[in-house]
Amino acid sequence: MRSAGSALSADTEPVSRPAEPIGPVVAIVDFDDLAALYEQHFDYVWRSLRRLGVAPRDQEDLAHEVFLSFFRTRAGFDRSRPLKPWLFGIAFRVASDFRRLARNRLEIPDGDDTESVDQAPDAEAQAVAAERRRLVMAGLDALSLDQRAVVVLHDLDGYSMPEIAEVLEAPLNTLYSRLRLGRAEFGKAVRKLTDAGKQPSWRAK
Repeated sequence: MRSAGSALSADTEPVSRPAEPIGPVVAIVDFDDLAALYEQHFDYVWRSLRRLGVAPRDQEDLAHEVFLSFFRTRAGFDRSRPLKPWLFGIAFRVASDFRRLARNRLEIPDGDDTESVDQAPDAEAQAVAAERRRLVMAGLDALSLDQRAVVVLHDLDGYSMPEIAEVLEAPLNTLYSRLRLGRAEFGKAVRKLTDAGKQPSWRAK
């Protein structure tokens, strides 16, 4: 039986992030070239917005907004530091603002966002991966946006708490509390789903 913690680590990407230089580096992408930045980092921004609970129909528009916001504020970015945490911080603020505005609108629920699984020879492996993604997203959906941001950055993207404190502009103690509470809520949500899946069909109705 898989634990809630193992479900959290089994997201669409490996938990361990690629090593990024700590000291000053020469930027691979010209920060004045918005098209190049978009091409190189769109997938990460899109995935971050999805993990932050943005509906599929809104992810592309908000991803554009993230890059435009970065482009407008790039003069304040320390280019010796990794870019992804900065982009996540912008994505977090964009998602937060969008969520506040959405409360004043009538939202039409999306249909089933489950990814289709083709009938290729490795269909069973794909089905297992899709189920893990479903559990992770369901667990994240149980969290507040503040908790969700810390859990995603720390447990999925692999950033340290001091890095996260800088990105989210919040005290370390506050972030550790959000991480602890977020992990607890995530675990409860995943256990509820996995336990429900074990119930006999006559009880699941």
